[in-house]
Amino acid sequence: MATSKVGSIGEYIREQRQRAKVSLRQLADATGVSNPYLSQIERGLRKPSAEILQQIAKGLRISAEALYVQAGILDDRESDTDVQAAIRADVGLSERQKQVLLDIYESFRSESGNAEAPDAEAATSTTPPTEGTRT
Repeated sequence: MATSKVGSIGEYIREQRQRAKVSLRQLADATGVSNPYLSQIERGLRKPSAEILQQIAKGLRISAEALYVQAGILDDRESDTDVQAAIRADVGLSERQKQVLLDIYESFRSESGNAEAPDAEAATSTTPPTEGTRT
């Protein structure tokens, strides 16, 4: 539904609000941002400030950083791996779910000590030894 970066921030906010099953009025109450202003943001008529985005993020319980990146205010972190990019691009996941998956992925990469090719090491280290086979 939502594409990427500037111009789609309103669509992105609407998508996240709908996923959270929060009405525009409920979001307005939770954020302190007026209902008409939120509506204009979602329709692409207004570009929200960083402060407004932070209030919206709190109201939706998502990452303010994700909204900043989506709005083009903040550059995305270091180059993502293919896995990280796929997680971030998955519109079927909430921001919270994405963050949890990214955190787990990073912990596995750190644990393996191989940031470049964690899959190759994992494949070799998880193969059971033949000597442990019962006869």
